[in-house]
Amino acid sequence: MRSLCFFTIFILGLLLHGVQGEDPYRFYTWKVTYGDIYPLGVKQQGILINGQFPGPQIDAVTNDNLIISVYNYLREPFLVSWSGLQQRRNSWQDGVYGTNCPIPPGRNMTYALQVKDQIGSFFYFPSLAFHKAAGGFGGIRILSRPRIPVPFPAPSGDFTVLAGDWFKRNHTVLKGILDRGHNLPFPDGLLINGRGWNGYTFQVDQGKTYRFRISNVGLTTSINFRIQGHKMKLVEVEGSHTLQNTYSALDIHLGQSYSVLVTADQPPQDYYVVVSSRFTSPVLTTTAILHYSWSTKGLSGPPPGGPTIQVDWSLNQARSIRWNLTASGPRPNPQGSYHYGLITTSRTIMLANSAPMINGKQRYAVNSVSFVPASTPLKLADYFKIPGVFNLGSIPSNPTWGNGYLQTSVMHADFRSYVEIVFQNWEDTVQSWHIDGYSFFVMGMDGGQWTVASRASYNLRDTVARCTVQVYPKAWTAIYMALDNVGMWNVRSENWARQYLGQQFYLRVFSPANSWRDELPIPKNALLCGRASGRHTRPL
Repeated sequence: MRSLCFFTIFILGLLLHGVQGEDPYRFYTWKVTYGDIYPLGVKQQGILINGQFPGPQIDAVTNDNLIISVYNYLREPFLVSWSGLQQRRNSWQDGVYGTNCPIPPGRNMTYALQVKDQIGSFFYFPSLAFHKAAGGFGGIRILSRPRIPVPFPAPSGDFTVLAGDWFKRNHTVLKGILDRGHNLPFPDGLLINGRGWNGYTFQVDQGKTYRFRISNVGLTTSINFRIQGHKMKLVEVEGSHTLQNTYSALDIHLGQSYSVLVTADQPPQDYYVVVSSRFTSPVLTTTAILHYSWSTKGLSGPPPGGPTIQVDWSLNQARSIRWNLTASGPRPNPQGSYHYGLITTSRTIMLANSAPMINGKQRYAVNSVSFVPASTPLKLADYFKIPGVFNLGSIPSNPTWGNGYLQTSVMHADFRSYVEIVFQNWEDTVQSWHIDGYSFFVMGMDGGQWTVASRASYNLRDTVARCTVQVYPKAWTAIYMALDNVGMWNVRSENWARQYLGQQFYLRVFSPANSWRDELPIPKNALLCGRASGRHTRPL
């Protein structure tokens, strides 16, 4: 009888905790409020998380479960998304309007995330209503599990660097400019961790090595990062360990994240940490300070210069970033054991960005379709089978070169297929593309029109896997991606004005099995809105 009792308790434990029960849980409570900030010396209304700008750091270890309760004290709906977190089988937690209802003012929502089989450097940000221009972003750091080898010695410190362009106007003013069909003005400056010129300090000890995790959290501008008198050894890009090339300056495009090791091997004093804009006129620059402990000597000389408008310099650097084939990723097996270049693709999708005028207003489009949000999140409409919210195939999988038009664009894709996606850019500006829920292989990039012959230049052996990639002016970038994650996933421009005005769509990766093995069920606490209001999630 006692054995039967213990067995019953054991089975109940499995049912209650599920397969994730053995992985640790980390709990966060966030209060989202307005607050006065002065990043460029001018008072602005910022969005704070627990009173902080930028928001608090999320620290995790591979496979950790993150339970994040977000309380919205703003006067408007709010959502948080998690750039680079793959949300395995769980697009319910992605935090974009295509998957989630916004958190109403005075309400809260609890996200339940798992950083399943991931390591690396990422960030979170507010995804709704141009809130990103007011703050609300922060760093995410996922460490390897203790028994998994890391291809470099543990650094003496680990710094997060959130850098990007910034506007002195409040986010509501910028949103109004876009809503009226105009382009944003030129940015007013650049920030490093929410501070302007020499407003932030990184303290180091001479002779020690430190890790800098740098993310471009800006709205419209590529940046270049460098440290006066110091070299940077690249070790990780958005969850992939890289060949450890050394750089004196590093281009970081919108939405991208890089990890570098920096050794404090110079005479003790203060040095400039420099961020400057790329491909802009004029060039914006800001600095932070690298301070050697116990040093009394301040900064000397001007900040070191960097590249400005040179595309070839950036393209060659991008091609030099390679996968470390012998290093372990989140699992003990080497990254190179996945032979991505030997797998035959089942489909080629070509995506061309454009900037059409529609109804007399500036819009941005993908394959001539400028995305407009539906009244109901697409994931909820799909789950509850609500007709008329979206149509599969509402965006073509190749450019039409026709006039731009407005549509709630959703593209169908089959679970477990292996696809080639080509981003074609005929505009004069650098594009930056992100795909939620996935990491993809950057096969190649070059100028001109992509053709089948372009595949001859693909890197089939050691290209890097990442979630955000740049496309240079009048050029193409090609990726391979294994569609191994069922869900409704946002494919978007990381230029936040272009994203807001339509340069995005949703990729519906579908499995007919309707099994929890392929996709987790709708969360019991999922917010329901639009035409999903009044329905029920699930009893358990």
